[in-house]
Amino acid sequence: MSEDFRIEEDSLGEMRVPADAYWGAQTQRALGNFPVSSLTLGRRFLRALGIVKKAAAQANRDLGLLGEETADAIVTAADEVIAGEHDDQFPVDVFQTGSGTSSNMNANEVIANLATEHRGGELGSREIHPNDDVNYGQSSNDVIPTAMHVAALEAVVFDVVPALEGLGDELAAAEKRFEGVVKTGRTHLQDATPVMLGQEFGGYRTQVEKGIERVRGSREHLSELALGGTATGTGLNTHPEFPWRAAEYISEATGLSVREADNHFEAQAAHDAMSEAHGALRTVAGSLDKIANDLRLLASGPRNGLGELEQPENQPGSSIMPGKVNPVVAESVNQVHTQVVGNDAAVASGAANGQLNLNLYKPVVAYNFLQSARLIANVSEVFAERFVAKLAANETHCAERVQQSMALATALNPAIGYDRASEVAKAALEEDKSVREVAIERGYLTAEEADEVLDPAKMTERGILSEE
Repeated sequence: MSEDFRIEEDSLGEMRVPADAYWGAQTQRALGNFPVSSLTLGRRFLRALGIVKKAAAQANRDLGLLGEETADAIVTAADEVIAGEHDDQFPVDVFQTGSGTSSNMNANEVIANLATEHRGGELGSREIHPNDDVNYGQSSNDVIPTAMHVAALEAVVFDVVPALEGLGDELAAAEKRFEGVVKTGRTHLQDATPVMLGQEFGGYRTQVEKGIERVRGSREHLSELALGGTATGTGLNTHPEFPWRAAEYISEATGLSVREADNHFEAQAAHDAMSEAHGALRTVAGSLDKIANDLRLLASGPRNGLGELEQPENQPGSSIMPGKVNPVVAESVNQVHTQVVGNDAAVASGAANGQLNLNLYKPVVAYNFLQSARLIANVSEVFAERFVAKLAANETHCAERVQQSMALATALNPAIGYDRASEVAKAALEEDKSVREVAIERGYLTAEEADEVLDPAKMTERGILSEE
């Protein structure tokens, strides 16, 4: 044996494995078979795999199917995987066998070798066996979808929701900060009746709050676990009590309520729950994109745009135009939305394209889902802290522009009728005058009546201004 390699065997024969690697022959074959992207499944997924392997060992120990010493060694090794101590030992490419068998065996081999080493054995000796011990009562076909759901649940609950709640809080603070700032509303990108800047931010806050509700709603189906279905959903080679016992241990490890799947054939052959949950992420990303685009428009200028918001000066905006500042953080949000939409296409396509008793798009569905969750969580935090929290209103500009808006004529409808109001609006535009000036000049309103009817602040509330 070379000083740099050891020889390990699998059902296809011998393989040279790096001497200090905790993986074994099957992982090494996967490295040769899938040099596709250099992308791996990442921390959230590896943590979930460790949780599943630990729970399986605990359940099988309780059922008397694994010796206590062996099970305890597996649990100790799995704990190290859960903690992220061996992430460099999981090099398998995302674009691998569609069942994720290579990643499952990667976990089995790493945990088996770690457990063997902890007991004083040599790497590759199989004193604790990757298949017979670590993978006891399991199949890649139920382990990988279980890890997918566990990782997705943790990402949603511990990453996405808290980040969105933080963004919602900053939007609520801005809503309060801007509650008395009257500005021109806009529909079709044209002037419309006045609104409070705070009202607009209240709309943004509500979008985020409803997004949180949508994401939380996806937990119900993600909480179903495929573990216990083994190869095709029948549960062959698995103790009848194994699924619910393992699910209880997974609940304990994550602090989340999970349970055995309602139907193991559905859980392994389809990934509708992942598609549904990612649809909620896509919707949230769209909400963030809309909010970011609006704030970019409201802060456009600063002199030759809308200029109603003053954006934070996060970094110089141009390598050639001195003094230019761009809404760079909002643009980051826009790009995350684009990526998430692309990921959604991959998740939806993968979830729909399983064949018969097994969906063979598991790794790519998992990767894209977890990337979307990570991107949304990270960009929401940045957006809240580095953009929304630092926005200020240009109150003077807002007040000046709202007085010049043709849309103020809308409030004239109950007082002088639609036709005369239209006449006033057109004349004001043609003569470069305010709606108030024209309405008084033409004798439709007195100055006092105009002040009452054309009060922009009153127009931001429900009611008929001239009903008396």
